[in-house]
Amino acid sequence: MKIRKPELSFWQIFNMNVGFLGIQYSFGLQQTAINPLFLFLGASEELLPILNIAGPVTGLVVQPIIGAMSDKTWSPKWGRRKPYFLIGALIGSICLFIFPSSPVLWFAVGLLWILDVGNNMAMEPYRAFVGDKLPEKQLSLGYQ
Repeated sequence: MKIRKPELSFWQIFNMNVGFLGIQYSFGLQQTAINPLFLFLGASEELLPILNIAGPVTGLVVQPIIGAMSDKTWSPKWGRRKPYFLIGALIGSICLFIFPSSPVLWFAVGLLWILDVGNNMAMEPYRAFVGDKLPEKQLSLGYQ
């Protein structure tokens, strides 16, 4: 039996995707601010690519795990995906606040990995959230 999903208005879809803005903002801050911070803390320019590998590696590991976990999670109050949005957002926010006061390079590198975990923890359930809420004919609008 296929469950019919109600069509949502443009503004409902827009509101549903505001969280993507926060995630993308965090990714943007990470990409623009991390290398200057690493250089300030003493990293050589030759070391920057290996220090920045955290993002792709973390995404490859975390997103499938969190995606599978969020598929099987259910809370009467929070639903299936929202706990992951909240936890990922809290982890990311804490890391972004701590970054400017990183005392040494390896502390900042560790924060980068934790930040990526938080970003990816929120990102994958958001993608699934769109598919959960929208009928097939609105999916392309929801993923924009």
